[in-house]
Amino acid sequence: MKLRCAILDDYQDIALELVDWSSVSDKVDVQSFSNHFEGEEHLVKAISDFEIVVIMRERTPFTASLFEKLPKLKLLITSGMRNAAIDLVAATKHGVTVCGTASRSEPPTELTWALLLNLARQITTENKSLRNNGQWQSTVGADLYGKRIGLLGLGKIGSRMALIAQAFGMEVIAWSQNLTKEQTEKHGVLLAASKEELLETSDFVSIHLVLSDRTKGLVSAKELQLMKTSAYLINTSRAAIVDQEALIKALSENWIAGAGIDVFEMEPLPQNHPFRILPNVLATPHLGYVSERNYSTYYREAVEDIQAFLNRSVLRQLN
Repeated sequence: MKLRCAILDDYQDIALELVDWSSVSDKVDVQSFSNHFEGEEHLVKAISDFEIVVIMRERTPFTASLFEKLPKLKLLITSGMRNAAIDLVAATKHGVTVCGTASRSEPPTELTWALLLNLARQITTENKSLRNNGQWQSTVGADLYGKRIGLLGLGKIGSRMALIAQAFGMEVIAWSQNLTKEQTEKHGVLLAASKEELLETSDFVSIHLVLSDRTKGLVSAKELQLMKTSAYLINTSRAAIVDQEALIKALSENWIAGAGIDVFEMEPLPQNHPFRILPNVLATPHLGYVSERNYSTYYREAVEDIQAFLNRSVLRQLN
Protein backbone atom coordinates (compact mmCIF):
# COMPACT_ATOMS: atom_id res chain seq x y z
CA MET A 1 0.00 0.00 0.00
CA LYS A 2 1.26 3.46 -0.90
CA LEU A 3 2.32 6.04 1.67
CA ARG A 4 0.48 9.38 1.68
CA CYS A 5 2.19 12.77 1.45
CA ALA A 6 0.50 16.09 2.19
CA ILE A 7 1.88 19.39 0.92
CA LEU A 8 0.56 22.17 3.17
CA ASP A 9 -0.04 25.86 2.48
CA ASP A 10 0.57 25.59 -1.25
CA TYR A 11 -1.09 29.00 -1.63
CA GLN A 12 -0.36 29.33 -5.35
CA ASP A 13 -1.31 25.68 -6.02
CA ILE A 14 1.89 25.05 -7.97
CA ALA A 15 3.82 22.49 -5.91
CA LEU A 16 2.81 19.55 -8.11
CA GLU A 17 3.43 21.47 -11.34
CA LEU A 18 6.72 23.17 -10.56
CA VAL A 19 8.84 20.02 -10.18
CA ASP A 20 8.65 16.36 -11.20
CA TRP A 21 7.24 14.10 -8.47
CA SER A 22 7.17 10.97 -10.68
CA SER A 23 10.27 9.47 -9.03
CA VAL A 24 8.25 8.82 -5.86
CA SER A 25 4.75 8.41 -7.32
CA ASP A 26 4.94 4.62 -7.48
CA LYS A 27 5.26 4.47 -3.68
CA VAL A 28 3.67 7.72 -2.53
CA ASP A 29 0.34 9.43 -3.18
CA VAL A 30 0.92 13.17 -3.02
CA GLN A 31 -1.86 15.66 -2.23
CA SER A 32 -1.51 19.42 -2.14
CA PHE A 33 -3.55 21.74 0.09
CA SER A 34 -3.74 25.35 -1.07
CA ASN A 35 -5.90 26.51 1.86
CA HIS A 36 -4.43 27.45 5.22
CA PHE A 37 -5.85 25.48 8.16
CA GLU A 38 -6.90 27.63 11.10
CA GLY A 39 -6.30 25.72 14.32
CA GLU A 40 -4.98 22.24 15.03
CA GLU A 41 -8.39 20.58 14.98
CA HIS A 42 -8.99 21.33 11.30
CA LEU A 43 -5.41 20.46 10.37
CA VAL A 44 -5.45 17.13 12.19
CA LYS A 45 -8.74 16.18 10.56
CA ALA A 46 -7.20 16.83 7.13
CA ILE A 47 -3.80 15.13 7.50
CA SER A 48 -4.15 12.49 10.23
CA ASP A 49 -3.80 9.67 7.67
CA PHE A 50 -0.59 11.03 6.09
CA GLU A 51 2.84 9.56 6.83
CA ILE A 52 4.73 12.40 5.10
CA VAL A 53 4.06 16.14 5.32
CA VAL A 54 5.82 18.94 3.41
CA ILE A 55 5.53 22.42 4.90
CA MET A 56 6.60 25.89 3.82
CA ARG A 57 8.74 27.71 6.38
CA GLU A 58 6.71 29.03 9.32
CA ARG A 59 3.28 28.96 7.66
CA THR A 60 1.98 26.09 9.82
CA PRO A 61 3.46 25.51 13.30
CA PHE A 62 4.22 21.92 14.27
CA THR A 63 3.94 21.94 18.04
CA ALA A 64 4.27 19.16 20.60
CA SER A 65 0.49 18.86 20.84
CA LEU A 66 0.19 18.52 17.06
CA PHE A 67 2.78 15.75 16.91
CA GLU A 68 0.80 13.89 19.60
CA LYS A 69 -2.29 13.99 17.37
CA LEU A 70 -0.51 12.69 14.26
CA PRO A 71 0.63 9.16 15.19
CA LYS A 72 1.01 8.10 11.53
CA LEU A 73 3.44 10.92 10.70
CA LYS A 74 6.97 9.67 10.04
CA LEU A 75 8.62 12.34 7.87
CA LEU A 76 8.24 16.12 8.07
CA ILE A 77 9.98 18.24 5.43
CA THR A 78 10.32 22.00 5.70
CA SER A 79 11.61 24.44 3.13
CA GLY A 80 14.93 25.84 4.28
CA MET A 81 17.26 24.45 6.91
CA ARG A 82 15.72 26.38 9.79
CA ASN A 83 12.11 26.52 10.97
CA ALA A 84 11.38 28.03 14.37
CA ALA A 85 7.77 26.81 14.15
CA ILE A 86 8.75 23.14 14.49
CA ASP A 87 9.21 21.60 17.93
CA LEU A 88 12.19 19.40 17.03
CA VAL A 89 12.35 17.81 20.47
CA ALA A 90 8.72 16.72 20.20
CA ALA A 91 9.31 15.45 16.66
CA THR A 92 12.12 13.23 17.89
CA LYS A 93 10.06 12.04 20.85
CA HIS A 94 7.28 10.91 18.49
CA GLY A 95 9.62 9.24 16.03
CA VAL A 96 9.27 11.84 13.28
CA THR A 97 12.29 12.57 11.10
CA VAL A 98 12.52 16.28 10.19
CA CYS A 99 14.39 17.26 7.04
CA GLY A 100 14.99 20.54 5.23
CA THR A 101 16.00 21.92 1.87
CA ALA A 102 18.32 24.58 0.54
CA SER A 103 17.10 28.18 0.41
CA ARG A 104 18.48 31.15 -1.52
CA SER A 105 19.31 34.50 0.10
CA GLU A 106 18.77 36.53 -3.08
CA PRO A 107 14.94 36.54 -3.10
CA PRO A 108 14.49 38.12 0.36
CA THR A 109 17.20 40.65 -0.47
CA GLU A 110 15.38 41.63 -3.65
CA LEU A 111 12.03 41.89 -1.86
CA THR A 112 13.61 44.12 0.81
CA TRP A 113 14.80 46.52 -1.86
CA ALA A 114 11.40 46.43 -3.54
CA LEU A 115 9.82 47.59 -0.28
CA LEU A 116 12.48 50.18 0.42
CA LEU A 117 12.37 51.72 -3.05
CA ASN A 118 8.58 51.70 -3.09
CA LEU A 119 8.46 53.54 0.24
CA ALA A 120 11.16 56.02 -0.72
CA ARG A 121 9.51 56.99 -4.00
CA GLN A 122 5.88 56.39 -2.92
CA ILE A 123 5.31 54.15 -5.92
CA THR A 124 2.14 52.46 -4.64
CA THR A 125 0.61 55.82 -3.68
CA GLU A 126 1.43 57.39 -7.03
CA ASN A 127 0.22 54.34 -8.96
CA LYS A 128 -3.13 54.33 -7.15
CA SER A 129 -3.48 58.06 -7.71
CA LEU A 130 -2.73 57.73 -11.41
CA ARG A 131 -5.19 54.85 -11.85
CA ASN A 132 -8.04 56.02 -9.62
CA ASN A 133 -8.30 59.79 -9.94
CA GLY A 134 -5.80 60.79 -12.60
CA GLN A 135 -3.77 62.99 -10.26
CA TRP A 136 -0.38 63.73 -11.74
CA GLN A 137 2.32 63.77 -9.00
CA SER A 138 1.25 64.13 -5.39
CA THR A 139 4.39 63.20 -3.42
CA VAL A 140 8.08 64.12 -3.25
CA GLY A 141 10.32 61.08 -3.01
CA ALA A 142 13.06 60.45 -0.48
CA ASP A 143 16.58 60.19 -1.93
CA LEU A 144 18.83 57.19 -1.45
CA TYR A 145 22.08 58.68 -2.74
CA GLY A 146 24.06 60.16 0.12
CA LYS A 147 21.70 58.79 2.78
CA ARG A 148 22.55 56.25 5.49
CA ILE A 149 21.08 52.78 5.70
CA GLY A 150 21.41 50.94 9.00
CA LEU A 151 21.52 47.15 8.83
CA LEU A 152 20.60 45.16 11.90
CA GLY A 153 22.53 42.05 10.93
CA LEU A 154 25.31 41.58 8.37
CA GLY A 155 25.00 37.90 7.47
CA LYS A 156 24.17 36.45 4.06
CA ILE A 157 21.27 38.82 3.40
CA GLY A 158 22.67 41.80 5.28
CA SER A 159 25.94 41.70 3.34
CA ARG A 160 24.00 41.56 0.04
CA MET A 161 21.97 44.53 1.22
CA ALA A 162 25.20 46.44 1.89
CA LEU A 163 26.57 45.77 -1.59
CA ILE A 164 23.40 47.05 -3.27
CA ALA A 165 23.16 50.08 -0.97
CA GLN A 166 26.71 51.04 -1.91
CA ALA A 167 25.77 50.83 -5.59
CA PHE A 168 23.05 53.41 -4.85
CA GLY A 169 25.67 55.66 -3.25
CA MET A 170 24.41 55.13 0.28
CA GLU A 171 26.49 55.06 3.44
CA VAL A 172 26.07 51.72 5.20
CA ILE A 173 26.30 51.15 8.94
CA ALA A 174 25.64 47.84 10.65
CA TRP A 175 25.14 46.39 14.11
CA SER A 176 24.42 43.08 15.77
CA GLN A 177 25.40 41.70 19.12
CA ASN A 178 28.50 39.83 17.90
CA LEU A 179 29.43 41.92 14.88
CA THR A 180 33.10 42.94 14.73
CA LYS A 181 34.97 45.73 12.98
CA GLU A 182 36.89 43.13 10.99
CA GLN A 183 33.61 41.78 9.59
CA THR A 184 32.21 45.19 8.68
CA GLU A 185 35.45 46.39 7.10
CA LYS A 186 35.42 43.33 4.84
CA HIS A 187 32.17 44.66 3.34
CA GLY A 188 33.14 48.35 3.39
CA VAL A 189 30.57 48.99 6.11
CA LEU A 190 30.76 51.15 9.23
CA LEU A 191 30.38 49.36 12.57
CA ALA A 192 27.87 51.13 14.80
CA ALA A 193 29.10 51.64 18.33
CA SER A 194 25.66 50.58 19.53
CA LYS A 195 22.19 49.66 18.36
CA GLU A 196 21.11 53.09 19.54
CA GLU A 197 23.64 54.88 17.34
CA LEU A 198 22.47 52.96 14.30
CA LEU A 199 18.82 53.82 14.93
CA GLU A 200 19.48 57.48 15.71
CA THR A 201 21.58 58.17 12.61
CA SER A 202 20.03 56.05 9.86
CA ASP A 203 17.58 57.24 7.22
CA PHE A 204 16.54 53.64 6.49
CA VAL A 205 16.76 50.74 8.93
CA SER A 206 16.55 47.18 7.61
CA ILE A 207 16.40 44.06 9.79
CA HIS A 208 18.30 40.92 8.83
CA LEU A 209 18.62 38.86 12.00
CA VAL A 210 17.62 35.35 12.98
CA LEU A 211 14.85 35.24 15.56
CA SER A 212 16.18 33.98 18.89
CA ASP A 213 15.81 34.70 22.59
CA ARG A 214 18.39 37.46 22.16
CA THR A 215 16.72 39.15 19.21
CA LYS A 216 13.05 38.81 20.22
CA GLY A 217 11.77 42.31 21.01
CA LEU A 218 15.13 43.82 20.05
CA VAL A 219 13.36 46.87 18.63
CA SER A 220 10.87 48.15 21.21
CA ALA A 221 9.12 51.47 21.74
CA LYS A 222 12.33 52.88 23.22
CA GLU A 223 14.30 52.03 20.08
CA LEU A 224 11.59 53.26 17.70
CA GLN A 225 11.55 56.63 19.47
CA LEU A 226 15.26 57.00 18.73
CA MET A 227 14.70 56.90 14.97
CA LYS A 228 14.37 60.02 12.84
CA THR A 229 10.83 61.10 12.08
CA SER A 230 11.86 60.96 8.39
CA ALA A 231 13.24 57.41 8.65
CA TYR A 232 11.77 54.16 7.32
CA LEU A 233 11.91 50.74 8.95
CA ILE A 234 12.00 47.59 6.78
CA ASN A 235 11.41 44.14 8.26
CA THR A 236 11.61 41.08 6.03
CA SER A 237 13.18 38.93 8.74
CA ARG A 238 10.83 37.94 11.58
CA ALA A 239 7.98 39.94 13.10
CA ALA A 240 8.85 39.21 16.72
CA ILE A 241 12.19 41.03 16.44
CA VAL A 242 10.12 44.23 16.56
CA ASP A 243 7.56 44.88 19.32
CA GLN A 244 4.43 44.87 17.17
CA GLU A 245 2.25 47.01 19.44
CA ALA A 246 5.03 49.56 19.72
CA LEU A 247 5.43 49.63 15.94
CA ILE A 248 1.70 50.20 15.43
CA LYS A 249 1.87 53.10 17.89
CA ALA A 250 4.99 54.51 16.21
CA LEU A 251 3.31 54.44 12.81
CA SER A 252 -0.04 55.75 14.08
CA GLU A 253 1.64 58.67 15.82
CA ASN A 254 4.21 59.27 13.06
CA TRP A 255 7.30 58.65 15.18
CA ILE A 256 8.80 57.43 11.89
CA ALA A 257 7.90 58.11 8.26
CA GLY A 258 6.78 54.60 7.46
CA ALA A 259 7.51 50.89 7.42
CA GLY A 260 7.83 48.11 4.88
CA ILE A 261 6.68 44.85 6.46
CA ASP A 262 6.71 41.34 5.02
CA VAL A 263 6.48 39.29 8.24
CA PHE A 264 3.75 39.16 10.88
CA GLU A 265 3.16 37.46 14.21
CA MET A 266 -0.07 35.97 12.87
CA GLU A 267 -0.13 34.78 9.28
CA PRO A 268 -2.24 35.16 7.24
CA LEU A 269 -2.73 38.64 8.64
CA PRO A 270 -6.23 39.15 10.14
CA GLN A 271 -8.58 41.28 8.03
CA ASN A 272 -8.94 44.02 10.64
CA HIS A 273 -5.24 44.32 11.51
CA PRO A 274 -3.83 47.89 11.64
CA PHE A 275 -1.06 46.98 9.20
CA ARG A 276 -3.77 46.59 6.54
CA ILE A 277 -5.07 50.10 7.22
CA LEU A 278 -2.25 52.44 8.28
CA PRO A 279 -1.40 54.76 5.36
CA ASN A 280 2.34 54.76 6.09
CA VAL A 281 2.64 50.96 5.96
CA LEU A 282 3.64 49.03 2.87
CA ALA A 283 2.76 45.42 3.70
CA THR A 284 3.32 42.28 1.63
CA PRO A 285 2.09 38.75 2.52
CA HIS A 286 5.44 37.18 3.49
CA LEU A 287 6.81 37.15 -0.05
CA GLY A 288 10.50 37.36 0.87
CA TYR A 289 11.32 33.79 -0.13
CA VAL A 290 8.47 33.38 -2.65
CA SER A 291 10.24 33.20 -5.99
CA GLU A 292 10.29 30.66 -8.80
CA ARG A 293 13.91 29.67 -8.17
CA ASN A 294 13.38 29.22 -4.44
CA TYR A 295 10.15 27.26 -4.85
CA SER A 296 11.76 25.00 -7.45
CA THR A 297 14.60 24.33 -5.01
CA TYR A 298 12.24 23.64 -2.09
CA TYR A 299 10.05 21.12 -3.87
CA ARG A 300 12.82 19.46 -5.86
CA GLU A 301 14.79 18.81 -2.68
CA ALA A 302 11.61 17.75 -0.86
CA VAL A 303 11.29 15.01 -3.49
CA GLU A 304 14.93 14.06 -2.83
CA ASP A 305 14.25 13.91 0.91
CA ILE A 306 11.30 11.59 0.28
CA GLN A 307 13.38 9.39 -2.04
CA ALA A 308 16.03 9.04 0.68
CA PHE A 309 13.36 8.20 3.26
CA LEU A 310 11.93 5.49 1.01
CA ASN A 311 15.45 4.06 0.70
CA ARG A 312 15.80 4.02 4.49
CA SER A 313 18.24 6.92 4.44
CA VAL A 314 18.08 10.57 5.51
CA LEU A 315 18.99 13.79 3.70
CA ARG A 316 19.38 17.22 5.35
CA GLN A 317 18.11 16.06 8.75
CA LEU A 318 17.25 18.78 11.28
CA ASN A 319 16.47 16.74 14.41
